[in-house]
Amino acid sequence: MKVLLLLCSALLCLGADSFDFNRTDPAAAGMSAERLAAIPVRMKEFGEQGTTAGMVTIMARHGHIASFEAVGYQDLENKKPMRKDSLFRIASLTKPVTCAAIMILVDQGRISVIDPVEKYLPEYRGLKLNACGARSGYNCSLVTPSRPINIEDLMAHTSGLPAGAPEAPGAEPPKSLAEQVSRGVKATLLFEPGTAWNYSNLGIDILGRIIEVVAKQPFDQFLSERIFAPLNMKDTSFVVPPEKLDRMAVLYGRSAEGKLVRVEAVWGKPGTVPVPAGGLISTAADMLQFNEMMRNKGALNGRRVLSGAAVELMTTSHTGDSKAGWVPGVGHGYGYEVVRGVEGMFRYNSLGSYVKGGAYRTYEWVDPQKDMDGVFMMQRNTGGSDTADEINAFLAMSAAAIEK
Repeated sequence: MKVLLLLCSALLCLGADSFDFNRTDPAAAGMSAERLAAIPVRMKEFGEQGTTAGMVTIMARHGHIASFEAVGYQDLENKKPMRKDSLFRIASLTKPVTCAAIMILVDQGRISVIDPVEKYLPEYRGLKLNACGARSGYNCSLVTPSRPINIEDLMAHTSGLPAGAPEAPGAEPPKSLAEQVSRGVKATLLFEPGTAWNYSNLGIDILGRIIEVVAKQPFDQFLSERIFAPLNMKDTSFVVPPEKLDRMAVLYGRSAEGKLVRVEAVWGKPGTVPVPAGGLISTAADMLQFNEMMRNKGALNGRRVLSGAAVELMTTSHTGDSKAGWVPGVGHGYGYEVVRGVEGMFRYNSLGSYVKGGAYRTYEWVDPQKDMDGVFMMQRNTGGSDTADEINAFLAMSAAAIEK
């Protein structure tokens, strides 16, 4: 009897949001098993068409995994099959994780989202604004903005900072996040902070450095202790351990003829600086754990990572009517794009869904209205110019499988 009570207690502690990644349960998710079975069939067709080597897709609803599939190849040339636990360079899916780390410090009362950046990084005091905005001309002058950029500006990409830090010709790679971020002090703002939107990797990298200054520990260590460990994201890191290298999916690009070609990638190698804007390596299952935490208002498996208030602020659009994203009908929250208009529902996302895509065709979404979330993993270096047919198909087919 005592053993039975202990077992029951353990199960209660795990809760309904504890996943068994070896099992899917479409019925508990209120979804059609037949329609879900069509997803890997469609994904394989993309591989046969030569648009991708392979992919991993995972989707959950009501806290139950409805579909988890690996199709194609992790290494196309060597015919190495894609695995459900294959490792991917998740690129900009790193950004919501970085923003969540900032919000942990907000929850602790150690920073405020309206704090100016210069409060923590004094070298950013005195940034100037290009009076001509994004345009250039002989009569353009540098002026002082009406207010300094703040932490919220960085998370919502409304700081006016350019995409990246100015690079001096022949400059050596930075040896630390502090050195990398220090190069941004030479940037010129494109617009008054808070008045427009411009996607800035530099801004997200600055957030990582602020975390180091406030928490007094390396950025990657903070993520590991405060996010990855509580969520059991055991395969998420900035550097891939030697024993896991055989699980890394090859990164591909497209030749002029449209064929897949291998592309060298620096992410995940020892000695590289942790990049808050896009440097994480992870699996589909790990990232689903992160998204489940967000769907559950900041907690998972009995462990609270964020407050409900922090999640609400992160997943609310802060960009008004400005064009603020890469697809129609979205605004920008903290690290996420937020579906704010019917134009953004083309993937069958509900209004209020928050989503994020990465340059290597990685994607995640949480749809509170449908009580579902999912992750799409692929490795194709698109340069931002390729269509997202695979992602569009996965999201639409997932939502179309809902029965009740």
